[in-house]
Amino acid sequence: MSDYALELLSISCTFHSKDDPGQRYTAVADTTLRVRAGEFVSVVGPTGCGKSTLLNVGAGLLAPSSGTIKVFGQTLSGVNARAGYMFQTEALMPWRSAIDNVMVGLQYRGVPDADARGQAEAWLSRVGLSGFGDRYPHQLSGGMRKRVALAQTLVLDPDIILMDEPFSALDVQTRQLMENEVLDLWSAKKKAVLFITHDLDEAIAMSDRVVVLSAGPATHPIGEFAIDLARPRDVAEVRTQPRFVELHTQIWEVLRDEVLKGYAQQLRKAA
Repeated sequence: MSDYALELLSISCTFHSKDDPGQRYTAVADTTLRVRAGEFVSVVGPTGCGKSTLLNVGAGLLAPSSGTIKVFGQTLSGVNARAGYMFQTEALMPWRSAIDNVMVGLQYRGVPDADARGQAEAWLSRVGLSGFGDRYPHQLSGGMRKRVALAQTLVLDPDIILMDEPFSALDVQTRQLMENEVLDLWSAKKKAVLFITHDLDEAIAMSDRVVVLSAGPATHPIGEFAIDLARPRDVAEVRTQPRFVELHTQIWEVLRDEVLKGYAQQLRKAA
C-alpha cells in the first residue's frame, strides 16, 4: 500500500474556448501534488488560478489532458470512489429534510433505510445537529446547512476528503466554529484531506502542509510549506502564536505577487 492516499502526477488541463473552438486555454500545467494518508493539505492561490480544477481531477470528475492520478498507489480511471467531496455551495436537496439529505448517499449505495437513518442520526449528532433532522434546508442557518453538508460527506466514511472552499460564505465566527469542528472530526479518524481555500490564515491554522499555486494560466505549484504548529489546534488561538506569524510571513512572500497578478487578470476580464 502506498504512503500516499492521493497523487496528482504531472497533471495538465487544457480546454477549448466556447467562443472559439480553435483557441485553447491551459488552466493547469505540469503539476504534481501528493497527499499522504492521514495528512491535511491545503492549496492556496489567486482567484481563478485552477485550484478547483485540481480538486475535480482528484475526484475523478475531470480527466486531465495529460498526467496520472493515483489513489493509494492505484491508477485512477473514472470517479474516485474512495473520496468524499464537500463543495463550496451545499449540495443539499431542498425537498429533503436534513436527515434525508445525510442518508441519501448511503441509500444510493444500497444500505437499508433503517441502517442509513441510524448512521445519519449519529452523524447529525456529531456535527451538533441532534434534534434538527426533520428540518429542511430553508429552515436552517448557513452554518447549520454547512454542518449537514459535512455530515453528508463524512457519513460515507471516505478515505480521502476533498473540500472546495467550504466555509467561504460564512461569517467569521461561524467559520471558525466550523473549522474547529472539521479539525476535531479529522483528528478522530485522520483521513487524507485536500482542502482548497483562498484564505491563507485558514490554510495555516488547519493544515499539516500548505501548497502555493501560481496565478493562471498554466498554474503550477511555486511553494510548499510544512506547518509545524502543535496539535490539537484552536483556529482562533493559534493565530496569535509567533510561529503562526512567521509562517504567514514566509508564505505570503511567495503568494503576494501571484495574488496581484491574478487580481490584474480579473480586472482585464471585467474591462
